[in-house]
Amino acid sequence: MSFTVVAFHAHPDDESLLTGGTLARAAAEGHRVVLVTATLGEAGLASPVHGPPPTPGSPAAGLGGRRHLELLAAADALGCARVEVLGYRDSGLTAGAGGCFADAPVPEVADRLAALLREERADVLIGYDARGGYGHPDHVQVHRVAAAAARLAGTPVLLEATVDRRALRPLLAVLRLAGRLMPRLPLGGAETAFTPHTELTHAVDVRTYLRQKRAGLRAHASQSTGGRGLRTVAALAGLPGPLFAAVAGREWFAEVGRARGGPLSDDIFASLRS
Repeated sequence: MSFTVVAFHAHPDDESLLTGGTLARAAAEGHRVVLVTATLGEAGLASPVHGPPPTPGSPAAGLGGRRHLELLAAADALGCARVEVLGYRDSGLTAGAGGCFADAPVPEVADRLAALLREERADVLIGYDARGGYGHPDHVQVHRVAAAAARLAGTPVLLEATVDRRALRPLLAVLRLAGRLMPRLPLGGAETAFTPHTELTHAVDVRTYLRQKRAGLRAHASQSTGGRGLRTVAALAGLPGPLFAAVAGREWFAEVGRARGGPLSDDIFASLRS
């Protein structure tokens, strides 16, 4: 039996960082994978462009246009059947300026996402945990919108993409041992970011799909450097095979309404199958 999963993300590259292996695995197993991003991440830092600049007004002009092309390349590497961008403005690390995704009325955005869920007859919607991972306003907004849209559309399964907080500290330690300077979590440390192990329901083994995940990460070339140097996307994508498998070989989710405390599932469609 095949299912349709809609992955809702805040910015280009979030899909590869948090869910790239899971989406690639679902696509390879014959399921329909639809990727939706709220923004084009135009408030992010950007790596220098190599080669001639795009023509002003062309689809690739500006950081948003560049990241849109990268998003399409990453989606192709992961096997996504459809990509949609809602077109809200990236909020950066702060909200309240008006006109940004984090400031958009939740019912308005949820209506748009629910329409897509109904059109696709989605079986699974992926959003984020209530913390928005590390507290980014756009990520917190994804959590709110996904919860509302799943209710409106009657989508059977809502998964919150996250990271096992228990694994976060050793994960960062492995990267430091590998000589990679990882960016600090900007809005909270490892003690409060993402999700406690006891709140998780899924730990998905994606080691077979690390080639696709690495390709998805590498597609986001504009996010490889900027600010203080090497960034998360490039740091992960550049790890040698065994370290990459150790760091990126599992992806974590909390399924809304599913009982906690049992063994973590390796199948995002387990509730549908049962």
